[in-house]
Amino acid sequence: MTSPIILVVDDEKHIRMLYREELEAEGYTVVTSDGSEDILSVIHKENPSLIILDIKLGIDRSGLDLLQEIRRENQTIPVILSTAYDSFKHDLKSIAADYYVVKSVDLTELKLKVSQALQKAS
Repeated sequence: MTSPIILVVDDEKHIRMLYREELEAEGYTVVTSDGSEDILSVIHKENPSLIILDIKLGIDRSGLDLLQEIRRENQTIPVILSTAYDSFKHDLKSIAADYYVVKSVDLTELKLKVSQALQKAS
């Protein structure tokens, strides 16, 4: 059985590396994007089982906008929004996400949500 592929989209390299390290230790295959390339192309190329999406991607990129793009094309892939700010969960665009995690150095909650999302999707 192949391990689920998780796409981590975050503009901060240290976050991408941390998530990759921690999630690969859990047995997942992790691919990353800094959010600058076309999200749908990345999804077509990598075919992830789940997407972890940062809400603030640099100056003029919003993870919420990427979420809208993803949902226009694919309503079934689980998406976990990840952000340093919890005020975004009141943004109506964020309701298209399956889960919502506030960034932390402790990835216990994130790993739990990943596991829940993948179980729900399978």
